[in-house]
Amino acid sequence: QVQLVESGGGLVQAGDSLRLSCTASGHTFSGRTDSSVAMAWFRQAPGKEREFVAAISWRSGTTSYADFVKGRFTISRDNAKNTVYLQMNSLKSEDTAVYYCAADAARGVEFFRTPTYPYWGQGTQVTVSS
Repeated sequence: QVQLVESGGGLVQAGDSLRLSCTASGHTFSGRTDSSVAMAWFRQAPGKEREFVAAISWRSGTTSYADFVKGRFTISRDNAKNTVYLQMNSLKSEDTAVYYCAADAARGVEFFRTPTYPYWGQGTQVTVSS
């Protein structure tokens, strides 16, 4: 079992930056040599469905982004710390949402955007005031 804990959310103004962190514990991915481990960020705004934001391959570092965050958000990982980050720059009011970290031990790049990850964090609130 894998536990995911997000942190770094908060209240900021439009144009500001935030960095979210998600640390995995339990049966983590350290030492995995296969390329199919993936971690991702999704978000859910009030009254809307959960949507894909970004994902990264644990081994290769291959990334994927939703179109609405390209050029503003960057996903990265620190394998030694079992942590994935989401650097969010030039935040907009429409980025306001609860951000969730997700993980899967076996997920190909083609399925990064599908919200069927088996492991999820509890979410961290990001509020951007205009």
